[in-house]
Amino acid sequence: MRRLTGALIAILVAALLVIGVGGYVAFGGDNQDALRRADAIVVLGGDHDGREQYGIDLARAGYARHVLISDPYTSDDPVMPGVCGQGDAEITVECVPPVPATTRGEALFTKRIAEERGWRSVIVVSWGYHLPRARYIFSKCYGGTTIMRAVPRTYRYNISDWELTYLYQTVGFAKAVVQGGCAG
Repeated sequence: MRRLTGALIAILVAALLVIGVGGYVAFGGDNQDALRRADAIVVLGGDHDGREQYGIDLARAGYARHVLISDPYTSDDPVMPGVCGQGDAEITVECVPPVPATTRGEALFTKRIAEERGWRSVIVVSWGYHLPRARYIFSKCYGGTTIMRAVPRTYRYNISDWELTYLYQTVGFAKAVVQGGCAG
């Protein structure tokens, strides 16, 4: 019984080490591209961590005239009503519900809207650690040029938060690889 317990603990520690180190290598670095002008800015859904305003600020700084903000949130979300109404004579801000409510759904609505409007390039805004997976999905589903940008913020996570984050991103990446290209 002691050997079995020891073996299980060793396997658990090894798995946590692989997830932590592998996740840091794959998702923890600076995965963003140099900022340059594009046809539109696409803000992916997630935490209301400043991403919506960052996308709008990029547009106001002249990087694009159009902002598409993913809106997978419930109707009682306190942030989205104020965000969706920020367009003016200089920029347009549209909130789009992704179908499905995933990164894949966001890439699909980007492809559809870009084809309708003749856009060839987008700036994609998300968490820094989500950018590798988002880049992969957009490369399979969108087809245009993507400029990946991280929300400028610091993450104050403890080690278990990072383990869960890296595990989530790894499983999501594997799911995207299995799904392959995007029809739709």
